[in-house]
Formats: sequence, structure tokens, C-alpha cells
Amino acid sequence: MDETSIASRVKEFRRGAGLSLEKLAHLTGLTKGYLSRIENSRKAPPIFTLARISQALGIDISRFFSEGQKRPEPKPIAVSRRGDRIRASARGTPYGYVYEAVAPDKAGKNMEPYIVYPAAEKKGSFQHEGEELLYVLEGKLEFAFGDEVYMLEEGDSLYFDSNVPHCGRSIGKKMARLLVVIYSYKRL
Repeated sequence: MDETSIASRVKEFRRGAGLSLEKLAHLTGLTKGYLSRIENSRKAPPIFTLARISQALGIDISRFFSEGQKRPEPKPIAVSRRGDRIRASARGTPYGYVYEAVAPDKAGKNMEPYIVYPAAEKKGSFQHEGEELLYVLEGKLEFAFGDEVYMLEEGDSLYFDSNVPHCGRSIGKKMARLLVVIYSYKRL
């Protein structure tokens, strides 16, 4: 799925939920103008913005990345098999990252877990409400948090307030692979 498709699905799901841009803005805390730009853009918004929108729409964020996926039935447990994970490739995501949804079948999540493969070049930073846990599964990562830079290797982790500008990039010949869990304070 490419970035244009992801952006257009925001409008599709909003309309399917019977919400105006104004109502979605109220539910997400984003501005009506920003949501309109997302819906009419050729680029997908950052994953964290998609997470806020998906919560407000009552859908799993993975639905933005795959065609025809149905809303999961509420269950107290979700098993995610390696080969069944929904993956958004670098071409179809902002900043060149690759994302794999770890628990796409769990409805009503309070956290958004992903396997993330950060690009080698720095293309911008993220800043959003909530907290994040980042654990390096493989490779090396340069992580900028505010004015500080941290070098992380396999087995290293960070837990941080995500309202501070942050970004990471793979270092070395092998792309880093991270487990990232995002928690938003504002339950929509």
C-alpha cells in the first residue's frame, strides 16, 4: 500500500464512521485543517497521528495499511504469528520506516506495539502525546531525544515521554530492528 492510499483511507474510514472533519478533530485533538490536509495529501501522516485517528474512529491502525481487513472481534488475547503480521513498507510510510503491527487482531488496545525498521538517514522527528518503550532487537540505532543523542545496540532500551521531539536512524550495514510500544495518555 502506498502513501497516497493510506492518506485517502483516512477520509474513507471517517466518512464510513459518519464523522465530520470537525468531529474527528474534536476526538483526536488535531485541527480540522490538519486532518483535511491529511485526507487530501499524497503522503501518509506519521504513524503516531494515524494511531490517534484510528482510536477516534474505533478501528485498528493496521486497517490503514491493508486492503479489505475487517474490524477484529473483541477478545482478551491476540496471538500474532511472525508470518501473519501486517507490514507497511518504507515506500508506504512516512520517513522511510518499515512498520509491522504486532497485535493487529486485538481490538480496544491501550498500547500500539510495532516492530520498526528505521531508515539509515534522518528525515525528521516525531513529537506526540504519550510515552514510548523502544527495545533494540537487532543492529545499532542512533536515537535523538531533544538535544541529546544516544547510541543503542542490541538489547538496549529506552522508555521516554514522547512529547519531546525524537527520532532514530539505523547505523551500520545492517538495518536496525526495534520493538516499539506506544501508549497515549488520551484514551479516545
